[in-house]
Order: sequence, then C-alpha cells, then structure tokens
Amino acid sequence: MARLKETYKAEVAPALMKKFGYKSVMQIPKLNKIVINVGAGEAKENSKAIDSITTDISAITGQKPQVRKAKKSVANFKLRAGMPIGVRVTLRGDRMYEFMDRLFNVALPRVRDFRGINPNSFDGRGNYNMGVKEQLIFPEIEYDKIDKVRGMDITFVTTAKNDEEARQLLELMGAPFER
Repeated sequence: MARLKETYKAEVAPALMKKFGYKSVMQIPKLNKIVINVGAGEAKENSKAIDSITTDISAITGQKPQVRKAKKSVANFKLRAGMPIGVRVTLRGDRMYEFMDRLFNVALPRVRDFRGINPNSFDGRGNYNMGVKEQLIFPEIEYDKIDKVRGMDITFVTTAKNDEEARQLLELMGAPFER
C-alpha cells in the first residue's frame, strides 16, 4: 500500500535534492494532496445522479466524497443557489499514495490509445491538473452497474515552487508523461 511513499523517501527525495541542489531536506518538493472533482450538470433534472457519482467515487478512492452545491443562481443554466452540482474528494497521506499508484499503474494503461499524460498541464505554481473521460478505467467500477459514463478532474497539489520541480517530482513517482 505505502510502496510509493517508501519510494519517495528512498529514491525520489535524494534524486530531487541532487538535481536541484537543495541545501535542506525541507526544500525538497513533495505531494500535498490529490483532489478529485466530478461535475454533474444533469443533477438539476435527475436527483439520483449525485448518489450514483458518490457511490462511484467512494469505490475509486475509498473515501466518502463531499457534495458541492451551487453558490449562485444562474437563470441561463436553470440553476438555483444551493442545488447540488458535483462532488469532490481530497486525498492525503496513505490514501493519496495508494490512489496515485493505482491511477498511474492500473487505470491509465487501460485507456484506449493511451500515449501518456499531457506534460503541459501545470499551473505555473507546481500543481498538475488532468482529466479522465470515463470512470470505467478504474477496476473498482463494474461496467454493468453504472448508469452513465462520467469524467473527472484530478489535481495533484505539490509543494514545488515551479513547474519544472513538480514535473520532475511526478515523473520520479511514476507519472507516465508523453514523450
């Protein structure tokens, strides 16, 4: 379970310290959290959509997601303040490393025509964002039990100061970037 955490301590941290010439071990970038977000536009008409998404995300992450509600009313979208419009989960610690390991080594290779994840999706402050088009790539999801194919946004929040440090951190932790 904590294989990736041990790899970080034994291989990743020393490699980053050597490459970037840090004076202290506290300067070495590390992964803070992983945030998984699923927006559900259809939840306005179908109240069961949020329950379905919650079940799927709970199975994938092993943690109960938080239901997100609209902050403002938007007439063009037929949306009122307080209506549920999505779910999110913040993973930290062992669950974060376990999810990252499963994402990189099990789920992403199951994507059809997978060539790697986009290396340009950093935000300038050392965080990485990626989207997954369908939840079916995770082995925890049973094909027969889903009502609709949904995507999700996955954000890797790091302590890195810039994109180069964050990219090197994720690469050493096993992120399959495009060549």
